[in-house]
Amino acid sequence: MSKPNVLQVGFYPKWDQEPLDAAFNMHKYFEADDKSAFLSTVGPDIKAIATRGELGTTQEMLDACPNLEIVCVYGVGFDAVDVDACSTRGIHVTNTPDVLTKDVADLGVTMLLAQSRSIIGASQWVRDGSWAAKGLYPLQSRVWGKKVGILGLGRIGYEVAKRLSGFDLDIAYADIEAKEYAPDWIFIPDPVSLAAHADFLVVTLAASEKTRHIVSKEVLDALGPEGSIINISRASNIDEEALLTALENQTIRSAALDVFESEPNLNPRFLELDNVLLQPHHASGTFETRKEMGKLVRDNLLAHFAGAPLLTKVN
Repeated sequence: MSKPNVLQVGFYPKWDQEPLDAAFNMHKYFEADDKSAFLSTVGPDIKAIATRGELGTTQEMLDACPNLEIVCVYGVGFDAVDVDACSTRGIHVTNTPDVLTKDVADLGVTMLLAQSRSIIGASQWVRDGSWAAKGLYPLQSRVWGKKVGILGLGRIGYEVAKRLSGFDLDIAYADIEAKEYAPDWIFIPDPVSLAAHADFLVVTLAASEKTRHIVSKEVLDALGPEGSIINISRASNIDEEALLTALENQTIRSAALDVFESEPNLNPRFLELDNVLLQPHHASGTFETRKEMGKLVRDNLLAHFAGAPLLTKVN
């Protein structure tokens, strides 16, 4: 029996690539010099697309693959895939939730702590001799006892809130509705009101057209000059232009960001700021989690071609 043909949009590590190559005919789109010509050649034979959350699929890919049956996303976010178009064409979409939830939450909390206490700057203060030459590092802002607002209390938001409650933080959250699993935390449905309440605003909600720029200038103004924002969701959830202006004018205290518009080519204005912590979109970047994510992509592909139920179906 011939192996199914799969369009591979981006690079995967060796521990994922080898079992994928063994089970499927993997057509590596990311290695093609002329990608349109490549799609024209292999597209009619493609039954599945394996992609990453930040890469998604393009309309050109969907149009070039008339026999496409499934799109498997290596990542929890699927906003870069036109799910409605896939559903209309009868194409299944899967992602890799749950397996990365706690790693993403860990990094979000790490970023909050690191930025509030200026861990990166303090390390550099020691390394460059400033401690010996200039004395003690400038005072920073405490974390414990303050108020945190979680924008989106889904899987990741819940894990962030659970971790931060161990720091004696007052926990509030915004979501579509109050959550039964969060009876001890304050529900504030409006993002502006949540930002006004919070010292730290942590963005963890899933991205969609409805949430695009949900963190607006109004939200940032409400957060205020003592407030900090942490984003471990998607860049589109924040109005990046408004955020840069707020950081430059110090109308908010600071930001800690793992995601950016046009990443990895982020806006150079970020590089001029000393009140923002920059991370390279690696919240799920541990060996353990990435291996589980890759396995879930393969398991969904194998289940589909075996006629079995999909493990993590989006549509």
